[in-house]
Amino acid sequence: MEESLNNSKGASSGMPAEQYSPLTLAFMGDAVFEVYVRKRIVLASNMPVNKLNRQSTSLVKAEAQARMIKRLKEELTETEYGVYKRGRNAKSNTSAKNASIKDYRRATGFEALIGYLYLDGQMDRLLEIMEKAVRSEQEYLKESKKHGAER
Repeated sequence: MEESLNNSKGASSGMPAEQYSPLTLAFMGDAVFEVYVRKRIVLASNMPVNKLNRQSTSLVKAEAQARMIKRLKEELTETEYGVYKRGRNAKSNTSAKNASIKDYRRATGFEALIGYLYLDGQMDRLLEIMEKAVRSEQEYLKESKKHGAER
């Protein structure tokens, strides 16, 4: 993923990333983040597809993305935080199927940030944020599972 992302020219052939609508950024960010997560999981272990899908879903669902961005907010630059807020506050015609509206909006903001960084060609920063986000969520899920088993 890193190689394919690093070979990307970002938005150099289109308009500047900040000019895309927040929902367009989120659309792109959703795809970029999904591929990143899937590649990470596949490279980590060879397992049946249903397990791969379960692991992937646990990281890309709105509830998880909302927790990720909550943990990362303090590390964002002013510009990045502005992109996140634009995405979070965007009026969408779709609604969350399995998440609260609050989590869905935060997740949309997170995806807008990922899409912005990708289209802007900021691949090092994009990978840094996705890595921290996924690592923090995996730690959260591990702890949740451990505490759930203790009950």
